Amino acid sequence: MNKPIIAISGLIAVAFGAFGAHGLKSLVDEKTVHAFQTGVAYQFYHTFALALCIFLAANSKWSRYAYNFFLAGIFLFSFSLYFIAFGRATMINLDWLGPVTPIGGLCLMMGWIFLLKSFIEK
Repeated sequence: MNKPIIAISGLIAVAFGAFGAHGLKSLVDEKTVHAFQTGVAYQFYHTFALALCIFLAANSKWSRYAYNFFLAGIFLFSFSLYFIAFGRATMINLDWLGPVTPIGGLCLMMGWIFLLKSFIEK
């Protein structure tokens, strides 16, 4: 598990959150802004989940699995929403990425299942 990923993910979430709050609103519709902000929120939540997995890593292989699924979920869920919003802001149609978002959501759920498993088998 890569500890700097936590800081990088947090940094991206703050930067994109600021952009979503201040710059994106003038470029796209409210629905797209809301989807973008959902991506930021989920990235923030799961950045903390990544940190928890690293804290627990010495105790369980399940926390390492959780970390990997959380990381994949952040990328697939949040970044698909980001790319769709950036595409709409620049008039590039990236809506085809829409089906990737729920796959990312499934990865996030799997991360929570593996984290639960790490608690149970402690």
